[in-house]
Amino acid sequence: MKLKTSTLATPRKQLPLTMADSEALESESPSPESPSPDSLWETHSQWWQDGFTDGADVEYEEQILPLAQALLEGYDRVLDFGAGEGQISRLLSAAGSRVVGVDPTRSQIAVARARSLDAQSPDDPVAGIVHPQYAVADGAHLPHGDASFDAVVGCLVFEHIDPLEPAVAEVARVLQPGGRFALFLNHPLLQTPGSGWIDDHMVDPPDQYWRIGPYLVESHLVEEVHKDVFIPFVHRPLHRYINTLSAHGLMVREMHEPSPPQGFLDKSAYYLAAAAIPRLLVLVCERE
Repeated sequence: MKLKTSTLATPRKQLPLTMADSEALESESPSPESPSPDSLWETHSQWWQDGFTDGADVEYEEQILPLAQALLEGYDRVLDFGAGEGQISRLLSAAGSRVVGVDPTRSQIAVARARSLDAQSPDDPVAGIVHPQYAVADGAHLPHGDASFDAVVGCLVFEHIDPLEPAVAEVARVLQPGGRFALFLNHPLLQTPGSGWIDDHMVDPPDQYWRIGPYLVESHLVEEVHKDVFIPFVHRPLHRYINTLSAHGLMVREMHEPSPPQGFLDKSAYYLAAAAIPRLLVLVCERE
């Protein structure tokens, strides 16, 4: 999904500019008529595919994909949790990993299968060429046995999963002891709903600063990330992720908070001023 601003949804499905850049509609108690998170992803999968894959998004190209490749290099059996249209699955598969991508969004998995066949040579196990395999699956009920994978990657997905605990438990179950879980998140502190640049002209001289929203308040939103495109998002403070990971034997060994990539900063003077404000957080965990 994209860098921001359910059940396992595709983003990596996904980033709008910041949470403050999009118009958020609070939906903590959706009415029976409200669309489900999964149905929203089905409806808007084309928006994701057009805007954030196949080289369309500079943050993926310059930062997210290179980081994923570096962190998962050398792992044999990799699960792409919330694979979307499969761009990380294809990347890791081309590097020699045997990759399985899962996502609950059927339209994303259909495109993932088609693009894997288009982008790579036919399977040749002797030469180490094996296409990613894909499955439509809910993150809380993975169709794989215990300790099936050496590594799991969840890229900009867990902000769209609710509840959190069953999905993390499934990651821990299918990951072998000593295996790696690379969790990519929209930075929970600096991308808190309501965060963004403030131009303060009430002081002399005028000042500009980054306002942080109500970070400790867990919130469930449906955001209008583009005209008529609504995507579910769950904000959680960082301790919710750390404590849930630890409770399931996934211990954080590394944490990365990279500066936004240069291609993103070059888009606007506002972005250039935000070079010291990370949009991405990556937790690298080891299964006990």
